[in-house]
Amino acid sequence: MRKDATTLVLLYCLFLLAGRVYGLGEKILDFGAAYSWELMEKRQGVTEASWVRPYPVLVLAGQGNPDKNLSSLSWNIRGDDSRNQDSRNQDSLEDGNLDLYLSFDAKGFAGFADSRGRYDVSVSPAPELVAAPWSRAGAGAVLFRGREALELKPRKNALFAPGSHVRDFSIEFWLYPQDMESGGQVLSWSASRPDGRGAYINQRIQCLVSRNRLQWTFGDFFYSPGEKDRKSLTLTGSPVLPRVWSHHLIRFDADLGLLEYLVNGKVEALEYTTASGREGGDVYTPVIGENPRLTLGSRFSGMMDEFRIYRGYLETPALAKYPNCGGRAETRTLDLGNTNSRVLRLEAFGGRTSGVAGNLRNDYAGNGSLSFQDHSELRFSIRTANSPYRWNDVPWIPVNPGTDLPDTVRGRYIQVAVDFYPDADGETTPYLSELRVTYRPAEPPPPPTLITATAKDGAVELSWRASASREVGGYLVYYGTAKGEYFGGEPVMCNIDQMPASAKETQSLRGMQSPRGMQSPVDAGNRTRIRIEGLRNGTLYFFAVASYARPEPLSSGALNVVSEPGRPALEPGPFSREVAARPLRMAE
Repeated sequence: MRKDATTLVLLYCLFLLAGRVYGLGEKILDFGAAYSWELMEKRQGVTEASWVRPYPVLVLAGQGNPDKNLSSLSWNIRGDDSRNQDSRNQDSLEDGNLDLYLSFDAKGFAGFADSRGRYDVSVSPAPELVAAPWSRAGAGAVLFRGREALELKPRKNALFAPGSHVRDFSIEFWLYPQDMESGGQVLSWSASRPDGRGAYINQRIQCLVSRNRLQWTFGDFFYSPGEKDRKSLTLTGSPVLPRVWSHHLIRFDADLGLLEYLVNGKVEALEYTTASGREGGDVYTPVIGENPRLTLGSRFSGMMDEFRIYRGYLETPALAKYPNCGGRAETRTLDLGNTNSRVLRLEAFGGRTSGVAGNLRNDYAGNGSLSFQDHSELRFSIRTANSPYRWNDVPWIPVNPGTDLPDTVRGRYIQVAVDFYPDADGETTPYLSELRVTYRPAEPPPPPTLITATAKDGAVELSWRASASREVGGYLVYYGTAKGEYFGGEPVMCNIDQMPASAKETQSLRGMQSPRGMQSPVDAGNRTRIRIEGLRNGTLYFFAVASYARPEPLSSGALNVVSEPGRPALEPGPFSREVAARPLRMAE
């Protein structure tokens, strides 16, 4: 019994060594889990998260930095230029409409920096930066405890720089209040303007907590066209729940003189900055005084995320945590080692998750289908080729994880793509914890047998028995002047016996150029006899022959490496036994 048990253990170990768990000849590429995601080289709207599983997983990045993924956002910003509306909507962020952006995603003091570079930020004392899943979007948020503050001072190129005459503008942010006690101050802006009589007018914008609501006050902020008169306004929204994320937006339309306050995308209050206070008539617009300063969180307890100021009217804010169009990750080009290697299956492990202010929901689905009832899902595709170039010519093939792939999914090089889609409400993201590709490398054909070499005057004639493999596409003849060293010698002419005389004079077998411009190896095609001429008499030459697999036509679905335009590269198998011959001048 002990002998039988020992035999079983040895066989099991042999299987592990030969096929890494699955089977003899099979190999596995692993991504994620205990490995890294470095091979997922191209990522759009996808990031790594360490708070879902013991190892980092791939998830949707959320409605984070708009500069990095403009196409995935649902904003619609009306700027001040006169271009057509569709053009404005597509590149409004890139052409400067985003004036200030605090994402709070970076670590350390860099997390408080304005990514647009138009505002200098100082802290006293420094608020705390909290990471996902506490944040509303992106990798982090800022936490105020009622004593910390961020102070922002505009530079000359900022929207609220001293002396600026502002037209359309928008201010938006996400807020998570610890409580809603009256007197809390979320935002404060101040500046001063001379009144022309030796005194100064104190301008201000304040966002205060009043009776469980946010109240916005604009004091002496809007001026008449001649700047003789000024106007103050107050807007109050509906009650805001503590310990719940809510979105807040102030926007101004200078054409109508319309100032609006929106909570979670719904208009809560509006005022007209006109002389009559109604639509029509002269519009009062913002004129910025001296020493403007913006302060965030000086008397507020809670979190803030994604604070932005726009040089335009933000028509449709992005309220969903994750964009409806989702995200995508692709591997770099992966080399399986041999032409026409077969990809057997793709396995994916993951689930779905949502995190709201530290409350994490995690549904791990394991291996197999990663499509869920709330419409969040992962979709997989693969493409294969025998060339690492010209991927644009190779279509993606949809793949169901865990199922065997068709025999036609072959190639030396592969790429895998994963599409991430959120749930219908944009609040849940699928996640990928591990990706596994099982493949079987294509075995090169065996070498020919019975190699013979016959010396001639300045030449050697070689012959061999054809390889028994049906996959043989031809033979490569290697030669050199030392044992086992086959890349040397003078340029040669290679002729095949029984070739017509006229063809011998005009045609020779093409030699494959080595990096140093030498002639070994020589492609003999599918022939079994070859004559190599141009050799030095008296020098001993060593020869070996290798079979190469039948290359796929360049017009087929899989591409081939090319040694020269229009010709597939040849990937030989092992060498045959070595033979030697010394060319000599024969006596007449």
